[in-house]
Amino acid sequence: MKSFLAASTLLFASSAFAAGVPSLTGQWAVHNSIAGNESDQECKFVLADNKITGTCKSEDKEVQVKGSLDGNKVTWTYDMDYNGSPLTLTYTATLDDSGKIAGNVEVDPFGVTGDFTATAEPAASAAPSAPTSNPAK
Repeated sequence: MKSFLAASTLLFASSAFAAGVPSLTGQWAVHNSIAGNESDQECKFVLADNKITGTCKSEDKEVQVKGSLDGNKVTWTYDMDYNGSPLTLTYTATLDDSGKIAGNVEVDPFGVTGDFTATAEPAASAAPSAPTSNPAK
């Protein structure tokens, strides 16, 4: 009985720990505030073996993302072109229990920094729901 109780307690504790940090895989709404400029973008992340891949899109440009997750520390980068100049944006943040990412973003080669927040967007349903009743005629 003691071993059953110990196993149950361990299972409960590991489940609670696993539920503490939400998954990064999915769509995220990212709000940036960099050097007084506000912007929004949509990012789609895939997390596998603590490696992040995916895309971020703002306006009409989509860029490839690469990064990592270490505990609740999240880092991702992407390269883009701004008015003919190549830029690298590096995001460094913390993923909290509520599913929000908040941290800093650095724009190289200019050395400009700012803040950002990201919130997970709800997953779209896979199929439309069927009617629940058929009206009588």
